Amino acid sequence: MSTSLIDSRIFGDMFGTAKMRQVFCDEALIDRYVEVEAALARAQARVGIIPGQAATDIARAAGAFTADIDRLARETLIVGYPILPLVRQLSEAAGEAGRYVHWGATTQDIMDTALVLQLRQAIGELEKQTGMLQATLARLAQDHRETLMAGRTHLQHALPITFGYKAAVWLSMFDRHMARLRELKPRLLVGSFSGAAGTLASLGSQGLQVQRALCEELDLGVPAITWHVARDNLAEAVGFLALLTGSLAKIATDVSLMMANEFGEVAEPFVPGRGASSTMPQKRNPISCEVIIANAKAVRQNAALMFDAAVHDFERSTGPWQAEWLAIPQSFVLTAGALANAVFMLEGLTVDKQRMRQNLDITGGLIVAEAIMMAAASVLGRQAAHERVYEACKQAAENARPLSQVLAEQADICDALGGAAGIERLCGPESYLGSTLAMVDGLLMAGGRLSGTSSEGRPA
Repeated sequence: MSTSLIDSRIFGDMFGTAKMRQVFCDEALIDRYVEVEAALARAQARVGIIPGQAATDIARAAGAFTADIDRLARETLIVGYPILPLVRQLSEAAGEAGRYVHWGATTQDIMDTALVLQLRQAIGELEKQTGMLQATLARLAQDHRETLMAGRTHLQHALPITFGYKAAVWLSMFDRHMARLRELKPRLLVGSFSGAAGTLASLGSQGLQVQRALCEELDLGVPAITWHVARDNLAEAVGFLALLTGSLAKIATDVSLMMANEFGEVAEPFVPGRGASSTMPQKRNPISCEVIIANAKAVRQNAALMFDAAVHDFERSTGPWQAEWLAIPQSFVLTAGALANAVFMLEGLTVDKQRMRQNLDITGGLIVAEAIMMAAASVLGRQAAHERVYEACKQAAENARPLSQVLAEQADICDALGGAAGIERLCGPESYLGSTLAMVDGLLMAGGRLSGTSSEGRPA
């Protein structure tokens, strides 16, 4: 029985992914604890603190070790932490060499370093997923580079854009997220081995040698100083996930609104029964979008919890550390689930170009009012042009007439715009895209993602 959506047999693959759950499952966590203990023994043998044979025996026992999880759970409930109960089992498995297991270490050394190993694996999975998303968004940006649609501000028509431009804006967020992730990793993927109060006193003058050797064994960065009560690195990691899922939720919000019948511009991939209603046969709900938005909300709350948990007292905390145990695994699983839903949704996204154009034209040309005003301003002056075009827009809206007809009836504006031909040209939304196409091309070229280009860098 599960009390969490991400571990539920019913909901787990909707809100998370099997791969990310595997990273943070109990069995994988125990494996990481044992991996750190074995690496610590090898490191201490390298420095000469424990016998080389003992390290070999501990490593051999660790490789074949299977924990008694029921016993581990019972003893953890008593101790409050799983490391001492686990060390007992590993020491028993190592025989005579067991006396050297966990030598000079403390519980948090093992747990934090094991967590970092989990985070390295989790980040690798997120990088793969984000790379897939970037490729999908780049394809949408290029395929729909010139697909006209209404740009909306405050939920109202603003100016013409293209769907490729919208996809490129979405893509730009994930280019930045990948850059953030590259910058984050050296701060996050750092080992933790500092002893009871962070001073490595139990190892005398050899403490830093062991710390460095342990980090080398695990291919982790060496800390500049003890960080077990300085948790900004972990708070930053979950804060990054909040940014990433926030961007996913922005896309999901756009898509879910564009799926509304009144818009009908895009639709999530059709799979028989997906998004169906138990009572309304016509329904095709934006299920992936809904999950993405829900996951993003939960991750943002976890980010707040992590920022609060960064406030540790003295040299060992009383409570904030345990809050991380709740927030970190859940945040990574929810982020992976949001990415999986986004990749599925965008890879199979149905784009209705005709409906986009119909919606663009629904206001009878009002969406290009700024273009008309700017063109007339060169003759009438900006303020006068604004007032005249504003009045023309009002008449067009109130009488349900095309803006071009209203403008053509006003001699001074008609002349200022170059006559009927000028009005017709200016009222064409494709003539008022500004730098839209250049921006799409620039983003795609910057990432080496623009294919089939001419010598000018434009699609051939």
